[in-house]
Amino acid sequence: MRHTALLIAPLLALTPLLHAADAEQIQRGEYLARIGDCVACHTAPGGASLAGGLPMETPVGAIYTTNITPDKDTGIGDYTLEDFTRAMREGVARDGHHLYPAMPYPSFAKVSDDDIADLYAYFMHGVEPVSQPNKDADIPWPLSMRWPLAMWKMMFLKEGVYEADSEQDAEWNRGAYLVQGLGHCGACHTPRGIAFQEKALTDADDAYLSGATLDGWWATSLRGDWRTGIGGLSVPALVALLKTGFSNQLSVSGPMDDVITHSTTHLSDEDLTAMAVYLKSLSDQPATQTTRVNEPVLNGGELYSEYCATCHRDNGAGYPGVTPALSGNPTVLADHSSSAIRVILHGARSPDTGAGNTQYGMPGYGWQLSDAQIAALVNYLNTRWGNRGDAVSDKDVAGLR
Repeated sequence: MRHTALLIAPLLALTPLLHAADAEQIQRGEYLARIGDCVACHTAPGGASLAGGLPMETPVGAIYTTNITPDKDTGIGDYTLEDFTRAMREGVARDGHHLYPAMPYPSFAKVSDDDIADLYAYFMHGVEPVSQPNKDADIPWPLSMRWPLAMWKMMFLKEGVYEADSEQDAEWNRGAYLVQGLGHCGACHTPRGIAFQEKALTDADDAYLSGATLDGWWATSLRGDWRTGIGGLSVPALVALLKTGFSNQLSVSGPMDDVITHSTTHLSDEDLTAMAVYLKSLSDQPATQTTRVNEPVLNGGELYSEYCATCHRDNGAGYPGVTPALSGNPTVLADHSSSAIRVILHGARSPDTGAGNTQYGMPGYGWQLSDAQIAALVNYLNTRWGNRGDAVSDKDVAGLR
């Protein structure tokens, strides 16, 4: 009895630690489910959370999302970790039938073993089971046959978890992992081909995150184009947009509202910053488009917010009779940007027309901003609010300094 007691005592002492580890794993899994925005697709309007039933329209009919609560009869309660992993990465249900690619398993294929295990722990032990049978798709036979999906996967599903890019730092790789993997940003923001496949799954192809039509909405390009993408947003501004839905002169709309509400607003600032750093690296513009933490600010959008927006407003409209509009401003739209550069370098002052008239002035920033920063700022002005000016370089600024 004494030996038995000696053996049991250490086990009892370890029990709280084991439960704590399980609780931590479930908590990590819940956070990962937020990144994946699982609730948005697997919850019908007015329905129980994660119990499925949300209709998703396709060109051949509606399909309905499935119950992913741990109910053993109608949900995934009987799934083993291996079953769960196969569904996540390969799009195959426990009974062997193929899932439609509306489930973003081409993205989830990149998720690490540890993260899938944490997600499994959350869905099995952190979600309330709901008894709700799954709905059959409204796709007529023979289009409803699922065996062709196996051929689709052979052509378009690329297996293998995310592999870090050794030429990039840890923050960039974390962002790439989240965007390409659980975040499955490409599912909405990458154009699709005739077989409903995403035209690219990684940044190795310029089509990746270049914008796409989704349910009658345009999912904005997440690349660095200043007119149609996020080129005008700094890393902090992009983080604010993902956190709140608002940033500078931009706000989200349509399906992105749900992404903010259910997913990105719950993410840590570190993860949002990593995602923003990665997205800002997907730029066809000069390197000055990308701003890293603790580096000199070379992003035109961020410089505008800091030095110009107070007087000229976020939308470039200015204040009538006080500060000029920069939207449609002839100085900005001119064939040569020399005047705009000189104003930023040396400042400007309205004419002194005598008593009773207020004289307005703008300070010069040549002492504070580098040639590269002023070039970035002028390029921002040249490409926002409908402006169409020629690009300038730091050499252009140096010649006028």
